[in-house]
Amino acid sequence: MSESCEVYFNPSCSKCRELRAILDERGVSATYREYLVASPSREELVKVMTLLGIDDPRLMMRTGDALFTELGLASATHDALLDAMAANPKLIERPIVIIGERAVIARPPQKVEGLLLASASSR
Repeated sequence: MSESCEVYFNPSCSKCRELRAILDERGVSATYREYLVASPSREELVKVMTLLGIDDPRLMMRTGDALFTELGLASATHDALLDAMAANPKLIERPIVIIGERAVIARPPQKVEGLLLASASSR
């Protein structure tokens, strides 16, 4: 694969570890960004949304997380949701895989297969 691969990764998450095993099995060299340590900026989150092809931040948020409720985000605006994710990266759904100009939320981790196929066919 000629395009770079970046994964928003949480080593304590079983889905992230499962995804890593899939990428390793496929021989995909990836950069694993521990987003809880190296939080993405608001601008990076906007870019990821574009790569995911979504316009609602909720689609890349852990809306079932207690923090989402504690912060009163159910009726929050687009901008408030992005600000909340930048300030509280725990709210970001995981894992997110970015290859070139495409991305996928790999839940379940097997969803990465479509992204890998698209990347291979665009060469």
